[in-house]
Amino acid sequence: MKKLMLLSYFLTFQTGWSLAQEISEEKVGKSPWGPDDELGTLNLMTEQTRLQVLSKINSGKVYDLSVEYFVGMPSFHALGDPPYQFWMTHTPHGTVVDNPNKLGESMNAKVSYTGDAISMYTHMGTHIDALNHFGLNGEIWNGFSAEKHLGDKGWKKTGAETIPPIIGRGVLIDIVSSKGLERLPANYRISSLDLMEALSKQNVELKSGDIVLIRTGQARFYTNSDHYLDEYPGISLEAAKWLVEEKGIMLLGADNLSFEAFPPERNDNWVPVHTYLLAEKGVMFLEQMNLESLAEDKVYEFAFIGSSLKLKGASGSPIRPIALPIESD
Repeated sequence: MKKLMLLSYFLTFQTGWSLAQEISEEKVGKSPWGPDDELGTLNLMTEQTRLQVLSKINSGKVYDLSVEYFVGMPSFHALGDPPYQFWMTHTPHGTVVDNPNKLGESMNAKVSYTGDAISMYTHMGTHIDALNHFGLNGEIWNGFSAEKHLGDKGWKKTGAETIPPIIGRGVLIDIVSSKGLERLPANYRISSLDLMEALSKQNVELKSGDIVLIRTGQARFYTNSDHYLDEYPGISLEAAKWLVEEKGIMLLGADNLSFEAFPPERNDNWVPVHTYLLAEKGVMFLEQMNLESLAEDKVYEFAFIGSSLKLKGASGSPIRPIALPIESD
């Protein structure tokens, strides 16, 4: 029995997996903010919390936490998601030839006109996952169901258009630097012990309502799609539970494609961290962030400001977050 307990303990803290997790019941959470809630833990953000963090900004330097969009950028193509596409709709020379405005060659030669269009999956590049992105047993956060709340034009509840502009205290947890590495090993699962160790080295404490961004080092390989997609290090379910249940974080983010590590740590759920955060706890998160400049300058506390596109009914949206350094508490 003692050996079995030790084995279970080892598996839990080394890989994030345990027999107890495998058989635990998973069900969607009901919001403490009421039956109509569509924001989950973003309800922790108030005018007071926004003003509090903005009042602590001590530098005019701005850190851009987003990646570029380009043809060939990494995405979950294996699941059938469409790749990013970009094409020109009008070019200076083409308008002279085609005369689309019917104003003649001399006018189009004088006034150059360039136009373009894009087609993309909503979960590409730096983006935020809405609460309807993953659910359990036909339901999403707060008990909203696909049967009642999903139409031909998207979700009627928790669509990306409901996500407000987000302002809060941001904290970078630089796991890769804490371990003295350039990147985490392939498929590495970040544990709560890893998080605590990095926070201790950074001399930073988490607070309820924080926005926690986790650096795995994957952003350094973002333009190398094949290399980037082969690794999948990320957070473990055990670490996610520590952040949510012990520390009361409001929002999460990371510089990898999937936030959690792959292959999945449970046999009965192929995205256990996604369903735990979105469906069970109402916690949204950002993926494919660029945290390299923050890490290089050792900026661990900052005002996080981000606003996503109001895509009605969508399960996610591109977002361009920024960070402004603040005074340490």
